[in-house]
Amino acid sequence: MNFEPSRAKALDKLNNFVENNLSEYSKLRNFDFGPENRSNVSCLSPYITHGIINEKEVINKSLSKFSFSKNEKFIQEVLWRTYWKGWLELRPNVWSDYLTELNKIREDFKNNQNYINAVEGKTNIECFNVWVNELKQNNYLHNHTRMWFASIWIFTLELPWQLGAEFFMQHLYDGDAASNTLGWRWVAGVQTQGKHYLASEWNIKKFTNNRFNNIELSENAPPKISEKTYSIVKQDFISKNIDDGNLFIFENNLSFETTDFQNKKFKKIYIISNKNENRSIKLSEKVIKFKSLLINDQKQRLENNSIACEVVDISEIKNISEKIIALYPTVGENLDYLNSNNFKLDFLYRKLDQFSWQYCNKGFFNFKNYIPKIITIFN
Repeated sequence: MNFEPSRAKALDKLNNFVENNLSEYSKLRNFDFGPENRSNVSCLSPYITHGIINEKEVINKSLSKFSFSKNEKFIQEVLWRTYWKGWLELRPNVWSDYLTELNKIREDFKNNQNYINAVEGKTNIECFNVWVNELKQNNYLHNHTRMWFASIWIFTLELPWQLGAEFFMQHLYDGDAASNTLGWRWVAGVQTQGKHYLASEWNIKKFTNNRFNNIELSENAPPKISEKTYSIVKQDFISKNIDDGNLFIFENNLSFETTDFQNKKFKKIYIISNKNENRSIKLSEKVIKFKSLLINDQKQRLENNSIACEVVDISEIKNISEKIIALYPTVGENLDYLNSNNFKLDFLYRKLDQFSWQYCNKGFFNFKNYIPKIITIFN
């Protein structure tokens, strides 16, 4: 469970997984064998989230090893994040409403002992406590375990899903506004109205190889209810024409040399660092440090290619007066800062996002039907 903060290490992890473990992925992916044995899953999400490696690289590497039919489940999982981001881009108010709700709930629960016990891993549920400590120590949880964790938090501990989503964002290396917020909404039953996810003792035992016992859960709780519905906000996601200027890169695109714009000439590249002073959700020191090291790795790679670059705190961008164009940061903290400070930037959108997000207007099962088309275009 060592996430070394560099593109070179990310590529090593990708290559090793594809060569040695991809063949068993579909059969073993739902098992959580513990943090010392993660060979059944790729553990690439902290790198994909930050754009250190991208979905196209991962998918193309897997297809160079096996056919699409053998890779289908793995490719679907890789593109889940693309789908979640597209879904949220079409309904950005889901994110802003979440932050508004979180502010109120945070105040209401700041002295709540059940909440304090949960975030300190001091509940009466052994597996949950182990996962709290694992999350804080490794800044990662197995995807299946995230579902169990969220379900226990919401339906057994009876805590607001908004606080659970914040807890994950604070500690996960791969936390992003879309996947995290919408994943918690889905477990609670408000993403797909009336459809929630309930963890069960037998399921946890089976998929953890009986590592835990005496798991007393609320296995018949009804889904949470939200009165809010969200209409799609029509957007075009069209990249602006590039002429001579400077480029902003945010923490979701930290491998400029693999972007669709790598051959464009910019006067200078500014890598934008966003520390806790300008975040609604304050991240743990380990997560902030991880992001900082990834930013420095990108800076070093740019400099190695003789590209002028500078790391700039997001609060300092107001001091840059030259013409600016930016790789789109997606809905989340960085875009919030730009919008709240009335920074009007021309955005460049990834071609994968431009094409894929048009299919994010409905559920993932609908999106899944278009994955072969997406693969054909970008492979």
